[in-house]
Amino acid sequence: MVPERETTTRERATSGATASSRARARLDQPRPPRRRLLPEWDPESFGRLSERVARFLGTGRFIVWMTVVIIVWVVWNVSAPSGLRFDEYPFIFLTLMLSLQASYAAPLILLAQNRQDDRDRVNLEQDRKQNERSIADTEYLTREIAALRIGLGEVATRDWIRSELQDLVKDLEERQNGHHPDRGVFPADRSSGRDVHDR
Repeated sequence: MVPERETTTRERATSGATASSRARARLDQPRPPRRRLLPEWDPESFGRLSERVARFLGTGRFIVWMTVVIIVWVVWNVSAPSGLRFDEYPFIFLTLMLSLQASYAAPLILLAQNRQDDRDRVNLEQDRKQNERSIADTEYLTREIAALRIGLGEVATRDWIRSELQDLVKDLEERQNGHHPDRGVFPADRSSGRDVHDR
C-alpha cells in the first residue's frame, strides 16, 4: 500500500502538468519560422555565383581589364590637375581596392574549388562503380569462354571425324580385297579413337 503523502504529491504533480498555462508545441504541425537577424540565401545559387566569378577571375579578359584600370588610375592620379586627383602618389586607395578585391576573390575561388572537388568525388565514385561492374562482366565472360572451351573439347572436330572416316574406308577396302586383319572387330569398336589420343 502506498502512503498517503506520496499519493498527494503525485496528484499535485499530475494536476500541475495538465493545468499548465504554457502552450505546448504541436507535433503534427511545422514550427513557425523564426526571425533571423542575418539574411538568408540559397547555398546552391551562391555556389553557382562563386563559380562564375572564379571562372571570370581565371580568364585573360579579367587580367587585361584589371591592368587597364590600374594604368588609367595611375596615369590619372599622376598627370591630372591637382583638384581632380583622388589618390595621390603612394596610391593608398588603389592598394585598398586591390586588397579588397583579393580578399573577396580568394574565398570565392576556394568555394568554387570545393564545389568542383565535390563533383570530382561523385564522378570518381561513379567511375569506380562502373569499373567494378566492368570487372565483374569481364570475369563472367572469362568463365563463360572457359566453359565453352571445355565444352568444345568434348565435341567431335572435323579432323577427328575425317580420320575416323578414313579408317572406316581403309577397313572396308581391306575387307573387299580379302584381307581381314581385324576380323570380327568393327572399326568403331577399336581403341584408336579420339578419346584415346586426347588422353
